[in-house]
Amino acid sequence: MSILTIVLFVAGIFLLIFGADLLVRGASQMASSFGVPTLLIGLTVVAFGTSAPELAVSLQAAINGQGAITIGNVVGSNIANILLILGIASMFGSLPVDRQLLTRDAPIMVVASLLTVLLCLDGSLSRLDGLVLVVGLGVSMLLILRGARAVVGSAETPRPAIMPLSVLRNLALVAGGLALLVTGAGWLVDGAKVFAISLGVSELIIGLTIVAVGTSLPEIATSVIAGMRGERDIAVGNVVGSNTLNLLLVLGLTALISPVEIPVPASALRLDLPVMVGAALLCLPVFFTRYAVSRREGIMLLGLYMAYTLYLVLGASGSSVVGPYGVALALFVIPLVVAALAVRSLRFLAEERRRVAAER
Repeated sequence: MSILTIVLFVAGIFLLIFGADLLVRGASQMASSFGVPTLLIGLTVVAFGTSAPELAVSLQAAINGQGAITIGNVVGSNIANILLILGIASMFGSLPVDRQLLTRDAPIMVVASLLTVLLCLDGSLSRLDGLVLVVGLGVSMLLILRGARAVVGSAETPRPAIMPLSVLRNLALVAGGLALLVTGAGWLVDGAKVFAISLGVSELIIGLTIVAVGTSLPEIATSVIAGMRGERDIAVGNVVGSNTLNLLLVLGLTALISPVEIPVPASALRLDLPVMVGAALLCLPVFFTRYAVSRREGIMLLGLYMAYTLYLVLGASGSSVVGPYGVALALFVIPLVVAALAVRSLRFLAEERRRVAAER
């Protein structure tokens, strides 16, 4: 493994981050100039922008015949988006959750996750599977935009004046960001392949960890900065929207364009895809409890991500501890987390009922 490979790999990650930042800034400012709600910006414009690295990497990997990286990148990014990004962002303050996000957008993410697992059960993603996912994207976008139109139509806030020069500047930012994303994606995938060969680690593990976290860094930066600046609708909406787009747009479009069917590793079917669905389902009770992601819940999400990553590392290294560790996670840690969330949800539901009864 040459020094140049390492330099290009690291440079690829930085190009992805910088490119996504330009893309998000330009697109967000453009959307804001039209008076679009911040939640919609997080679910669509920002989510599209921060999903662009996953799309670029997955398309490049599929064209190069590296299907395991494609699956690992998308699945690993979705796991990291929920467990890692929401966990980190909540450390800077509780993240409020819009009720529409809980009743419409989070369920769309869960359905997209379940649909992806269903299509992967035969061991590959075909062009027909990709078409199904892309059609699902169209349906989900229609639902989101229809809800947004209702919100915008009921709002009485006057729209700001649109300046032509500002629009051109934002278009330039978007174009520059896309160019950097494509270049960075190529370097990142090439470096990941060399790492996989030289370290004796499977491409799936590389995709699930290094590439997934690398392409999730724009989401991390966006959600953390949005949380710190008080734009917390963007922070949570970015994660939910990005996860939905990763599955329906990134995986769907990659399967459509790929010259061959994308193979789904058996290990991904056994572990990683179920973990992705579990993380999506986990959002429902977390979002429901007080309609916010609290710091305590963020610590729990981070703990789950570290436990999952440790399991991957132990499995990749062939450690004899991986078996007992997996049993401990399945029989003790996960049931305890589910029980804790169930108790918190029931308590909050009881509080809501008492509040409603008192108001009557």
